[in-house]
Amino acid sequence: MTSTSTSPIALVTGASSGIGEAICRLLISNRYGVIGAARTESKLQSLSEELGSLFHPLVLDVSDPAAVSELINRLPENLHSIDVLVNNAGHDTGGRRSFEQGSAQQWSDIIETNVQGLMRVTHALIGGMLERGHGHVINLGSIAGLKPYATMTPYVTSKYAVHGFSECLRLDYAGKGIRISEIMPGLVHTDFAHQRLGDAQKAEEFYDSYGQSLNPEDVAQTVLFALQQPRHVEISQLVVLPVS
Repeated sequence: MTSTSTSPIALVTGASSGIGEAICRLLISNRYGVIGAARTESKLQSLSEELGSLFHPLVLDVSDPAAVSELINRLPENLHSIDVLVNNAGHDTGGRRSFEQGSAQQWSDIIETNVQGLMRVTHALIGGMLERGHGHVINLGSIAGLKPYATMTPYVTSKYAVHGFSECLRLDYAGKGIRISEIMPGLVHTDFAHQRLGDAQKAEEFYDSYGQSLNPEDVAQTVLFALQQPRHVEISQLVVLPVS
């Protein structure tokens, strides 16, 4: 990817599918340079071939502290000045059941990716944003960060943490040129439920049971909306729901 003064650079985690992929596509269509970070190299390469020179694939597991600490060093020098971070990576594998029915390791894995991974990547990039005097961190939270749900204890816990992290981060960097936005969608129809439940048919039945749901492109539009505001405007929280 070639960086120019007219192309802001965004790093998007969880970029290889669903909401992350939709965000990458929309940002590129709006002339952002995009570093798409995800665990699956083959999916990233396919995206790279399709999206062209404004997309740079980066194989990254946000739950791997060593890999995240070397994130900047693994990028070409012209991509070191990252203007936008979209923290989208997350999962709920093993979820939708009562807390005692899952293992402690399963629940810890959700926190590891959804919270600690998000914090690691933010920490890896925030110093550069401070040095340059500008930047925008967008965290993909959830309405699960505002209200509890039965059978979703670890996931809801993770999203409450993302909400608190976003709120505190905004206070830390007030007046320093860094905007912090939290996007909080309701139900989005992606492969998330398939990963959570491990069964494609059950995943589709799950979405069907709710009737209307958002699609990844809807959420991507909210990210772009936050980014396109004037520098003096900060979208602190944006809750987006399907029409009931």
